[in-house]
Amino acid sequence: MNLKEALRLYFVMGSANCSGRDPRNVLKESIEGGVSFFQFREKGDGCLVGDERHALALDLKTICHENGVPFIVNDDVELSLDVDADGVHIGQEDGSVEEVRRLIGDKILGVSTHNVEEARAAVRVGADYIGVGPMFMTKTKADIEEVRGPVVIRSIREAGYEVPLVGIGGIQVANAHEVMEAGADGVAVISGISEAESPCVAAKQFCVVLNKPVPNIQ
Repeated sequence: MNLKEALRLYFVMGSANCSGRDPRNVLKESIEGGVSFFQFREKGDGCLVGDERHALALDLKTICHENGVPFIVNDDVELSLDVDADGVHIGQEDGSVEEVRRLIGDKILGVSTHNVEEARAAVRVGADYIGVGPMFMTKTKADIEEVRGPVVIRSIREAGYEVPLVGIGGIQVANAHEVMEAGADGVAVISGISEAESPCVAAKQFCVVLNKPVPNIQ
């Protein structure tokens, strides 16, 4: 797998992001539209817990693997190991990156960063890719850091870091090009796809902006 290519259109979603729709269908439609990397982020009001959460994770992983899409779990290392996910994505407040790397072995490890210093630390301990944000204002996360925008991506690249990198936070079709022009390998999208009337159409629109081949679905 070419990680940089897979990260071009990175969909992040949990049941709370789907406006009452079945997240399984939302994921299927988004993959039909061109999503090539997926993170299960089951957080927010009304999110699933326990057995229901575990069952949804397994269903979403199956959908991903049937379509050749990596399946990553947000924060929860135990869940990721239980369902044999392809990797984990953790934030700055989610514990030791070194410990997570030890627990998951050679699975994919993504780390959220907000500046050059955090990017440097993530690379040093073996992150396979980093997420940088927030790029723009977003309602998906209530506890976001200060919005500094794509300039942070540019500063990480100018510091010499070539690690695969995705921008996240408030990214829509209209502003995705700004993130790519700053030096990102891809964009991570939540509501721009999950809350769209058609996740498939939304994903295709992102593909056009990202110069990513648009699937020809009959």
